[in-house]
Amino acid sequence: MARPLENRTVIVTGAGGGIGHGASLVLADAGAYIVVTDVVTETGEATAAAIRKAGGQATFVKADLAIEKDIERLVAEAVAINGRLYGAFNNAGVEQCAKPLHELTTEQWDRAIRIDLTSVFWCIKYQVLAMLKTGGGSIVNTASSLGQVAIKNASEYVAAKHGVVGLTRAAAADYGALGVRVNAVLPGIVRTPLIARLTQDPGFSAMFDRLRERHPIGRFGEPAEIGAAVAWLLSDAASFMNGAAMAVDGGYLST
Repeated sequence: MARPLENRTVIVTGAGGGIGHGASLVLADAGAYIVVTDVVTETGEATAAAIRKAGGQATFVKADLAIEKDIERLVAEAVAINGRLYGAFNNAGVEQCAKPLHELTTEQWDRAIRIDLTSVFWCIKYQVLAMLKTGGGSIVNTASSLGQVAIKNASEYVAAKHGVVGLTRAAAADYGALGVRVNAVLPGIVRTPLIARLTQDPGFSAMFDRLRERHPIGRFGEPAEIGAAVAWLLSDAASFMNGAAMAVDGGYLST
C-alpha cells in the first residue's frame, strides 16, 4: 500500500487529544514522522506512544502556542530530526466561552484570538521560513465551519476562525509560487472525547440531536476523518490545492 507521506516530518499541534490525536495516527500511518506537540505533557506523550505502538515514528515536543518563542523552538526541533520540515497541521485551539458578545471579558477575547488565530500566524511564519530553505512543503490549518458562518454566543471563536480562513488564503497567495502550499480544513462537529461524553448526558442530548440534524450525513464526524482530509492536503496528490478552505463537515455548510 502506498504511503504518501513516507519519511516526511510533519508537525501536529494540539496533538494530545481529539482531532489532533486522531489526525496524528492517520498521518503516521501514511508514513509521516510526526512531531507531536501539545501544552499538556501527559496527553502529548500518550499520542506519541500510540503512534509508536502502531509502528509509526513520533517525537513529543512540549510547546505553549500562546508563546511565540515556543513555536520558533518547536519548528527548529522538528527540522533537526531529519534536516527538513515537510508539513504541518496547525490544529491547536480553544473553544468558545458560550457567552453573548457583551458578556465577554477582554481577557476572554484576547485568549481566543491569541490561541486560535495569532498562534496560527506564528506557526505559519516559522514553518514557512524553514520550508523555504529546504525545498518547500505543505501546511494545513484547522479553521471550522464557523470560519464561514456564525452561531449565537461564540463571537470570539467565530472571529478567530474567520481569521484563520483569511490568513490561510493570504499565506497561500504569498508562498504558493515559492513551493509552500497553505490550505485549511473546516470541520463540523467531531466526536472528540468531550463531545462523545456530552452526547450521553441527558442535559445536552436534546441539543446534540438538533445539531446532528444540521449535518445532512446524519451523524457527527470522527477525528480520523478529519485526519484523512489533512493527509490528502499534505500529500503530493493535492499538489494543485492552495488557499482552499475545505469543508469536512458532513454537509453542515450546505444546509
